[in-house]
Amino acid sequence: MIVKELWKFLKVRKKFWLLPILIVMVSLGGLLVMVQGSAVAPFIYTLF
Repeated sequence: MIVKELWKFLKVRKKFWLLPILIVMVSLGGLLVMVQGSAVAPFIYTLF
C-alpha cells in the first residue's frame, strides 16, 4: 500500500529522480536489519 502511494506520488509530481535514492535507502536498511546479529555487523557499521 505504501509503495503504491509512493509510486503514485512520484508519477504525478514527476519526481523520478528520487527513485534511486529510495532504492539505495531501502536496500541499506534491509542490509542492516539482516546482519544485525551476525559477525558481519561490525564491518557494516564502520561504513557509516
